[in-house]
Amino acid sequence: MVLAVKKSEAIWTVTHSRPNSRNAMDPTSSDELYQTFVEFDKEESARVAVLSGDNGYFCAGYDLRYAEDLNVRIERGEYEFDPNAEYQKGPMGPTRLQLKKPVIAAIAGPAVAGGMELALWANIRVMEKSAYFGVYCRRWGIPLIDGGTVRLPRIVGEGRAMDIILTGRKVSSEESYKIGLCEYLVEDGKSLEFAEALALNLSNLPQSCMQSDMISTSEQNGFSIKEALKKEWSLSKKEVKRQGLKGASRFISGKGRHGQPDT
Repeated sequence: MVLAVKKSEAIWTVTHSRPNSRNAMDPTSSDELYQTFVEFDKEESARVAVLSGDNGYFCAGYDLRYAEDLNVRIERGEYEFDPNAEYQKGPMGPTRLQLKKPVIAAIAGPAVAGGMELALWANIRVMEKSAYFGVYCRRWGIPLIDGGTVRLPRIVGEGRAMDIILTGRKVSSEESYKIGLCEYLVEDGKSLEFAEALALNLSNLPQSCMQSDMISTSEQNGFSIKEALKKEWSLSKKEVKRQGLKGASRFISGKGRHGQPDT
């Protein structure tokens, strides 16, 4: 069993386990991870997911022992974009999914090559102090094919992204935190605990409003200010009518103050 899914209240903790290869992805785990996150997105009771790796490793990329299988899948068009498909699969599994709910990556040890791309796919990244990123596939002449060239410059800026991508160098957790490549830096062995606590906090907030803001934030890049504002308004105006006025009434009555969530 390469994937374990713990469902606690509204939180799904998804743990990938291939410890003999530092949790590098193989075809089976890629397919299972993709399907799990499709199910998470469709499940009404699920609100937040945490993605982690077992045994102190996040993911060392795609297992190159299965490179021929990957090539066969590419040749038969398995990863070509279908404009009519609601969900799209990437070689690393869920990296082309655009979910309606947040995913938090709990990162220990290496998150390199495709594993780095998997971490970039998440909405929030929690890194342990000894964890690290790196486009290590640069060493073997393998390009980024799971969103790395798209998401990394949007997160850290084009100049920093160029340096990280072209050199393929190791990026420590301290540097990652400094440049905004991760949002939280925690002690070793604490990333999963911290990520699950954060997920619980998010799950207790009003969901439809949070999801609307998440989608608007993730999709604004590349639009003009005017177009992005228009898109934000189209997403949020129904939430103002449906939830915002109710929330204002609850605030007036004393609920949801001092940082306490009011669902």
